[in-house]
Amino acid sequence: MAMFVPTLHDDAIGIRPIRVRDSKALEGELISNRAWLRKWEATSPNAPLSFDTRASIRSLQQNARAGFGLPFVIEYQGQLAGQLNVSSISYGSVSSASIGYWVSERFAGLNITPTVVALATDYCFASVGLHRMEICIRPENAPSLRVVEKLGFRYEGLRRRYIHINGDWRDHFCFALVGEELPVGVLQRWQQGLVPAGQGSVPEADRVEALTPIATRNR
Repeated sequence: MAMFVPTLHDDAIGIRPIRVRDSKALEGELISNRAWLRKWEATSPNAPLSFDTRASIRSLQQNARAGFGLPFVIEYQGQLAGQLNVSSISYGSVSSASIGYWVSERFAGLNITPTVVALATDYCFASVGLHRMEICIRPENAPSLRVVEKLGFRYEGLRRRYIHINGDWRDHFCFALVGEELPVGVLQRWQQGLVPAGQGSVPEADRVEALTPIATRNR
C-alpha cells in the first residue's frame, strides 16, 4: 500500500514530501552542519558514512511506495531546514511507527522541531490510522529531550546499545504516545498548554544508568 506523503504546515513551519531534486540542497546542509549533526547521526556498523543523498532519497521514496514510511523535508519560511522521517510503519495489531529528524543549526531555537514532530504525529494518528508513535533519543541529546517534554511524549524506558550512531552502538531513551491518550491533537495540546506536567521526564535512576557502562553494571 503506497503512502500518500502530505504537505503540512503551521504558519512559517512545515513539512513536505522529499524530492530527488532536494538532494543538492540537503547534501549542502549535511556537509555544512557536520559538527552540529555528526554525534547524533545514524550510521551502519558494516558500511562507511555516505553522502549519496540522491540514492538515500530514492530509498526513502521506495519505502513510502511500499507503505512503510513517510519521508519529509522540513521548511522554515520556505527554506529547507532539515529532514523528518516516519519509519517502521506497522499495521494491524501493532499499528505503530517511529519518528526521526534533524534540523540545521541556524534554525535551532525556533520551535521548528516540536512543531513538525507534532504535525507528523497528528497526521499519523488522524489520517494513517496508527495507534502508537515512538521517538528514541540519546541520553546526551538535550535539545531532543526538550522536544518530547514539550509535546508530552511519555517516557517508556532505557534501551541499551539500541541504535548505531556516530560509529558505535548507543543507548537511547524511548518515548511514545498512543492516540487514545490525546483529547486533542499533539500540536493543539502543546500550543494550548495542555501537556501533562512531567510526562516526558526521565527518572534520575535511568539517567544514572545510562551513564554507567554495561560492562560495569551489577558488579
